Amino acid sequence: MKQYVRDGLLERVEREGATVGASIPETLTIGSETVALRSFVHETSNGERDPDAVQEVVVGLREERRRRREEIKTGDITRERAEQLADSILGIDRALTVLESSGETDLEAEAERKRLADRKRWLSFLDSVTGDGSNTIREGRQ
Repeated sequence: MKQYVRDGLLERVEREGATVGASIPETLTIGSETVALRSFVHETSNGERDPDAVQEVVVGLREERRRRREEIKTGDITRERAEQLADSILGIDRALTVLESSGETDLEAEAERKRLADRKRWLSFLDSVTGDGSNTIREGRQ
C-alpha cells in the first residue's frame, strides 16, 4: 500500500466529525473477547448498564482503536484491509462518544474532554497551515 493512502486513511480517522454517518459495529472483538457492541451501547444509553462495566468496555475500545490505527500506520496490509480498519475505527469512535456521554454528571470530566477536543482542533489547524505534521496529536499524549 502506498504511503499517501495510509496517510489519507489516518487523516480520515482523526478528522473532526468523521463519525457522522458511521455505524456502531454489531459485534467487536476486543482482545480475545467478542462484545455485542451495538446492544451494549444501546443498553448503556438507556441506563441499563453498570458504570464500572461501561468503563471497562471504554478502556478496551480505546486500546482496540489504538491497535487498529497502529496497524494502518505500520502494518504490511492491503488497501482493502486498511479501509476496513478505518471504517471499524470510526465505528469504535461512535460507540465511545455514546458511552462516554451517557450519564455524564462529572463537570470536571466534561470540561477536560472539551479542552482536549479544542486542543485537537487547534493542532489540526496548525498541521493544515504548516503542512509538516509536527503538531499531530499522538495516542496517549496530553
